[in-house]
Amino acid sequence: MTTLDREEARATDVARDDARARPLPLKVAVPAAVLAGLALLLAFPPYGGWPLAPVGVALLAAAAHRRRLRAGAGLGFLTGVALFAPLLEWTNLHTGWLPWILLSLLQAGYLALLGAATAWVSPLVDRYRPAAWPAVTGLLWVGQEALRDRTPFGGFPWGRLAFSQDDSPLLRLAAVGGAPLVTFAVALAGGLLVALGWRDWRRPAGQWRPVAALTAALAALAAVGAGVPTGVRGGGDPLTVAIVQGNVPRLGLDFNAQRQAVLNNHVDATLKLAEQVRAGTQRRPDLVVWPENSSDIDPLRNAGAGYRISQAADAVGAPILVGAVLLGPGQGQVRNAGLLWRPGSGADLEQLYTKRHPVPFAEYVPLRDVARMVSSEVDRVRSDFVPGTRPGVLNAGPVTVGDVICFEVAYDGVVRDTVTGGGQLLVVQTNNATFDAAEARQQLAMVRLRAVEHGRAALMASTVGVSGFVTPDGRVDGATGFNTAEVVVRQMRPGNGRTLATRVGVWPEVALAALAVAALAGAAVLRRRREDTAG
Repeated sequence: MTTLDREEARATDVARDDARARPLPLKVAVPAAVLAGLALLLAFPPYGGWPLAPVGVALLAAAAHRRRLRAGAGLGFLTGVALFAPLLEWTNLHTGWLPWILLSLLQAGYLALLGAATAWVSPLVDRYRPAAWPAVTGLLWVGQEALRDRTPFGGFPWGRLAFSQDDSPLLRLAAVGGAPLVTFAVALAGGLLVALGWRDWRRPAGQWRPVAALTAALAALAAVGAGVPTGVRGGGDPLTVAIVQGNVPRLGLDFNAQRQAVLNNHVDATLKLAEQVRAGTQRRPDLVVWPENSSDIDPLRNAGAGYRISQAADAVGAPILVGAVLLGPGQGQVRNAGLLWRPGSGADLEQLYTKRHPVPFAEYVPLRDVARMVSSEVDRVRSDFVPGTRPGVLNAGPVTVGDVICFEVAYDGVVRDTVTGGGQLLVVQTNNATFDAAEARQQLAMVRLRAVEHGRAALMASTVGVSGFVTPDGRVDGATGFNTAEVVVRQMRPGNGRTLATRVGVWPEVALAALAVAALAGAAVLRRRREDTAG
């Protein structure tokens, strides 16, 4: 090859590199951003297409690459709307369209920030590609979720990448680094995919070596996830636990107007369980779990409600963990509580958990006067729920329960506190009567991750479903139908040890988020150098 031929070949390579470095045409990037959101949506329950999560991550990363910040933010926002509007549609079922739209747009705003950040780090990716793209993509996703999970008003972690992986081999990584590590692994896989796709496929055969390396990295990631051991050493003898799903007369917010009927449903279902125990067709439970809102009549102040719960506990001969709404402590205030009710003695006020993270604009209204100017619907929340101050660690006698209520299962620290406080079984009391089966299944996916994360057997008890038991490796047993009355009895083995994730707590997320900030700073340095060179 002559010198002229070499120069022409080099010029061709440079031209190809320049073409590859250009952003995708806008007519391609916009559909890619929308498809990214839809792929992410289909990864979550009830669809169950968990392999699509890395695909969605890759599509957004490709769409925003080398864009201006404003364009990157716009593309991220499109992804967010395509994901969150249908994912959160259950919020529209009984509360009207405005809360659904506002919440969806707020969550999409965080993906807009992610899109802008993806555009910002483009010089870093271009310089070190393909080595940088997977890691940087994973770090940015963890950073975005860390922010979204905490802001505003305590955050809203619904739709985290980790919660889409309930049937994935990557779920086991939760035992090492919790939900943040699972999110990182999913986004890392997405970064590997975009690094595979963003290349000139007309290159000579030798250029397939990076393709083979990236493909091998994807396979290794899945193998590492599948190889992580789950569960913990130590634990007590198996216990018999019953979930009572009493159902409600009809779905919707007005189930609160049917409070006595809902309480009666749970009492009557427990009495039928007691009859089966006496007949020898069912094991006597060591613990019975009722869901959130199973007694919206305060049983500590209403003698009739207290009598009915005592009737059920005495008949079945086991303590009942009741989901109750308790009045006070102040005027116009209430508490969302898990209260242990013992046979023979009634309410055990020493074993009372008050929900620590009430849902803003649903269980309490921050800035009520300002919120009322947006929508008078906020006045549906007549009494503000007061947050508790202690983790939900309840001594039920033969076992110590780690109790969280409804949406609290989405918050890493709230669940971890119950385990480090001595919880041997994880219990999630929830009420899905104001939502639908999709929301319930999304919540059950979170319970599965928490069981793996902390090496604990877990259960979810819902008023209307879906209820079920979860093993420490994330498998579901005895899942109920939606909008049905059912009682499920299973044996659960208490756990006493701690996984690595339980021991290290928030630190993996802190480390990954700090590295995300470092990547943004590194991109800023490269941008400054490029500007100086151009000048």
